[in-house]
Amino acid sequence: MIHFIFLFSRQGKLRLQKWYEAKESKDKKKIVRELTSAILQRKPKMCNFIEYKDLCVVYKRYASLFFCFAVDRGDNELGVLEVIHRYVEVLDKYFGSVCELDIIFNFEKAYYILDELILGGEMQETSKKAVLSQIEQEDKFQEEEIVELALKDIGLI
Repeated sequence: MIHFIFLFSRQGKLRLQKWYEAKESKDKKKIVRELTSAILQRKPKMCNFIEYKDLCVVYKRYASLFFCFAVDRGDNELGVLEVIHRYVEVLDKYFGSVCELDIIFNFEKAYYILDELILGGEMQETSKKAVLSQIEQEDKFQEEEIVELALKDIGLI
């Protein structure tokens, strides 16, 4: 099971975080600070797995972002790397070569894509096509809603 996910930059700035278990805000900040500094200190050729307390932390760097997933020690680390890669692939397809700025300015879409892939700490959907079609439907719904609200504002509906 995935316990938490966070994305951070090479400078250590947190860009996205998702927790699948309840923790106090103070504890979350401490965990993020400790793991961010530990991962940033590691050399690029080192293993992408870290043991942290009773969890296994799997991370991968893509361009200027680190994708960090904390899972149970018994989970398959290579499977988690596949989940990270799948998330990055879907982000790439949606944004057209995703970068840190896409995550910063479209964080709600990044969360929505993550929620389509992972539900309750478990992989929900493995198909990129299914995830992207669901996101496209949601985008169309949002656009229709915006147009409808604009028409109501000017009194055409």
